Amino acid sequence: MLKVSLLRYTQDAEKLIAAAAKLCYSSVGVADIEEKLDDEKTQSFIEMLMELGHESPIEHVSFTFGVEGVSRVLTHQLVRHRIGASYSQQSQRYVKLQQFDYIIPPSIEAIPEAKVMFIEAMEQDQKYYNELTDILFTKHYERLRQAGSSENKARKDAEKMAIEDARYVFPNACETKIVFTMNARALFNFFNKRCCNRAQWEIRELATEMLRLVKEVAPSLFKYSGPGCINGQCPEGKMTCGKIKEVREKFGNL
Repeated sequence: MLKVSLLRYTQDAEKLIAAAAKLCYSSVGVADIEEKLDDEKTQSFIEMLMELGHESPIEHVSFTFGVEGVSRVLTHQLVRHRIGASYSQQSQRYVKLQQFDYIIPPSIEAIPEAKVMFIEAMEQDQKYYNELTDILFTKHYERLRQAGSSENKARKDAEKMAIEDARYVFPNACETKIVFTMNARALFNFFNKRCCNRAQWEIRELATEMLRLVKEVAPSLFKYSGPGCINGQCPEGKMTCGKIKEVREKFGNL
């Protein structure tokens, strides 16, 4: 099950953005940019930036998320968002998965016979992983011992080498965990692309939950965030989902 946590974020994020913007549009020095910058003026600066499309000041703040209960299908999409983002994902090379968890797509979950087939495939993958790990471990261990490695070092190195290649049998459905940081401008782009109804269902659920979390701590900044259609025409053209009214209501109430 998807679990998203907002681990860290820039404190007083909106005030920091407003201060950076104030420096752009006034003659004050750095020491004075936060002077008289109350909540009302902060929101005014944020609104002005959004109206002007002046987004560089919002890059000064960032948000760090911890995510688990997602598939590698999702993370393969997530890490394509490279600008203004950093990722740390659980490694299958260094972590031996004695029993891997997996994500079942809702469409498969809803059909009993399809679910049975899916689970059988996952169990087979685990079986082959275990068997390959054992075979590879034995081969590497024997070779390392013959080469002069101590018993403890040979075991440690052989296991790492074994799971490094045995992991190739794991499916895209394999559950993974990831910590990542994005600056606010990168999040704007992420929400624009991944909150859309045409985005793949799993990353759309993640994006929507992330947006809900950042709205709690920076409501003015993310007031207009979401799929492209909430602030104008649907950017998908002929491929539109045709549900612009429902989408705007959903994200307006998020």
